[in-house]
Amino acid sequence: MTTPSRRDLANAIRFLAIDAVQAANSGHPGMPMGMADIAEVLWNDFHRHNPGNPRWFNRDRFVLSNGHGSMLQYALLHLAGYDLPLDELKNFRQFDSKTPGHPENFMTPGIETTTGPLGQGFANAVGFALAEKLLAQRYNRPGFDIVDHRTWVLMGDGCLMEGISHEAASLAGTWGLGKLVAFWDDNNISIDGNTDGWFTDDTPARFEAYGWRVVRDVDGHDAASIKAAIDTALAHDDKPTLICCRTTIGFGSPNKAGKESSHGAPLGKDEIALTREALGWSHGDFDVPQPIRDAWSAREAGAKHEAQWQALFDGYSAKFPEQAAELLRRSHGELPEGFAAAADAYIAKLQADGPTIASRKASQMAIETFAPLLPELVGGSADLAHSNLTLWKGSKSVATDDPDANYVYYGVREFAMTAISNALALHGGFIPYDATFLVFSDYARNAVRMSALMHAHAIHVYTHDSIGLGEDGPTHQPVEHMASLRYIPNNDLWRPCDAVESAVAWRAAIERKDGPSCLVFSRQNLQHQSRSEAQVRDIARGGYVLKDADGTPDVILIATGSEVGLAMDAAAKLGGQVRVVSMPSTDVFDRQDAAYRESVLPKAVRKRVAIEAGTADYWRKYVGLDGAVVGMDGFGASAPAEKLFPHFGFTVDKVVEAAQSL
Repeated sequence: MTTPSRRDLANAIRFLAIDAVQAANSGHPGMPMGMADIAEVLWNDFHRHNPGNPRWFNRDRFVLSNGHGSMLQYALLHLAGYDLPLDELKNFRQFDSKTPGHPENFMTPGIETTTGPLGQGFANAVGFALAEKLLAQRYNRPGFDIVDHRTWVLMGDGCLMEGISHEAASLAGTWGLGKLVAFWDDNNISIDGNTDGWFTDDTPARFEAYGWRVVRDVDGHDAASIKAAIDTALAHDDKPTLICCRTTIGFGSPNKAGKESSHGAPLGKDEIALTREALGWSHGDFDVPQPIRDAWSAREAGAKHEAQWQALFDGYSAKFPEQAAELLRRSHGELPEGFAAAADAYIAKLQADGPTIASRKASQMAIETFAPLLPELVGGSADLAHSNLTLWKGSKSVATDDPDANYVYYGVREFAMTAISNALALHGGFIPYDATFLVFSDYARNAVRMSALMHAHAIHVYTHDSIGLGEDGPTHQPVEHMASLRYIPNNDLWRPCDAVESAVAWRAAIERKDGPSCLVFSRQNLQHQSRSEAQVRDIARGGYVLKDADGTPDVILIATGSEVGLAMDAAAKLGGQVRVVSMPSTDVFDRQDAAYRESVLPKAVRKRVAIEAGTADYWRKYVGLDGAVVGMDGFGASAPAEKLFPHFGFTVDKVVEAAQSL
């Protein structure tokens, strides 16, 4: 074979995708066929990465926001030389393969973020670019640009229809993320057909209004035009760039190109044969000639890129040892020495001082204590900073060039906020926290779910946790939200009952590395609870005995948050053999060993009452058919909190009545 042309290189992507989808009898061949030329130019001429070390810190980040076209990315990774052998492509969409239906960051080497829910990958890309900006501001020095990488994101019409794309694009323009380049696959086709009936936005004008540089009318099947567009994007670093690529979905297919029929179904054997003939691809299924493979391999170039960077970093380390050590620590996800001891001391002091404050204020106090120890802690709020109490004395806006910038004013953009936080966590070097009212976690829910699915070390702060917020009424009073968030696998929810439990919750969220935490705080003041040192230690286990009976308890009261104080008052009135269990995190408690769980909730004690100002049914798993729940079975109302709690049955007498009824 002669030296392969650029079209030959792109066709290798097309036919690996076509063959894998056909073998699986499932998938989306149209997008990889349509975007293959764009991906070929980007990966062979611009994308800086190392297949031999997918986690090289200064690599460019590549995001496939239209993740249904996952075979495009798998073909790229395979051809470039990542640990993704051909057998994995032949196993596309099969159980336990490294090529699942949508890209998943913990399944496949070289995948930066899990994509599929349209628009979120684009928001993740904004987060990656923000991470690069913040790290560069803090650590780069003249002659030592040790943090210097780009973020590339491919996205389709569907991504741009999703509201999250508007939220994220607006922020990227405001922040001037000049190392972010987005490619719009403008093919006018979605699952339902031609988009002229539902997507007629002037997308280039929209992005220009957001503060982006826009390169219009690029032929997405002409390598020279694509390369010129990327060169334009890289000529300046003052704003992000959108490259508008006119493409044909299913490019090369004689009967399905430009049609929705190529979007989400195999082409079929007959159409594949016609496509091979049309594109001059005479090779068999999954057959890529060696000259094309050789031209694609990025292992040698990638190793060279990393070696050059390592030499630069070695020089930086010699000249700026403290900064280099801090960056290395952060990039490895390690907490600074002394953090655990400082956290222990702070929690012990809180227990001794015994403040009666709202847990949202206790949260702010914890941030004030922990943030000076953790330069990786980057926070933000969706236009509620002064209600969520997420600001601290050292907060500095990321919209500035300050090397210590660490606070994000997201505006009213809960969904993009959470997706950007996910990306900050996945990028490395950050522990992000974001915040809004608990009721508005609904706006962000899919991104919270993605946090858990991706094992992202993100902290989601939610305040105004119940009917206790009062006069704003049922539109702002969360009822089902805690149960809903608890049902997300790998998502830890904490609802602390006082300042001590709030600090423990923050510490647990900071120290957790394999998933997100949702920290849920009150608007109203919460009474401090007395504890022994052993009880303080047991808070971290998610649930513990706060008040015990003299012997085997007759009844167990289980509560969280503001209702723990109610349980304690009810126990005092009940007298006798009553145990009170504070359970700030059911998720963490459920992970404890059976012996510990039995010590807190012995199976023999079947008379149990759960108390929480949220959906009652969630607690049935702890109280069983013989128990009772003092909770919500409907929405709240608009009134002062002191009126609402008794109206909805959150009183000592109601808890006592429930216990006595057992």
